[in-house]
Amino acid sequence: MTLIVGLGNPTSKYENTRHNIGFMLIDALKNSNFTDVSSSKFQGELFKYSNLLLLKPTTFMNLSGNSVKAVNDFYKPQRIIVIHDDIDLPFGAMKFKKGGSSGGHNGIRSIDALIGNDYERVRIGIGRSGNAANFVLGEFSPEEKEHLAEILEYGAQAVNELIKSDIESVAQKFTIKKGVL
Repeated sequence: MTLIVGLGNPTSKYENTRHNIGFMLIDALKNSNFTDVSSSKFQGELFKYSNLLLLKPTTFMNLSGNSVKAVNDFYKPQRIIVIHDDIDLPFGAMKFKKGGSSGGHNGIRSIDALIGNDYERVRIGIGRSGNAANFVLGEFSPEEKEHLAEILEYGAQAVNELIKSDIESVAQKFTIKKGVL
């Protein structure tokens, strides 16, 4: 079984913010084949199809590990893939890696503290401007919104390939270093 986690913040207040690009990509991956298996014990929206689980934690970002740990403890997936925003990458850049440090990302730090860092990561660049907290919790600019659907479609292709392949192969094929496709 593979658990794919998209990081973000719950509630409509944060729905269209940069920090929620992980949630957005989970929504792009989810189709009618997935069944809602959410439960309060998982502290998140959880969807299952065959040997795939899609998770959007309903905790706030800095407590994402609570949800990931609950699902991990119950389902014991052989593989975990976490999708998250990255302010150190230009907008639209995409990188793939296994393990590593949190890079200051509170959601990743929370997951690492509760299950370790032996999982795969899909890092989606959102760029950086001004105060980091205000920037990640801000909505995408009109120019960024023009490219968002394209970035999410590309990210969904990459994650679908990752499900069938390995992180190194996907990194070679799908990494975008300079930003917007």
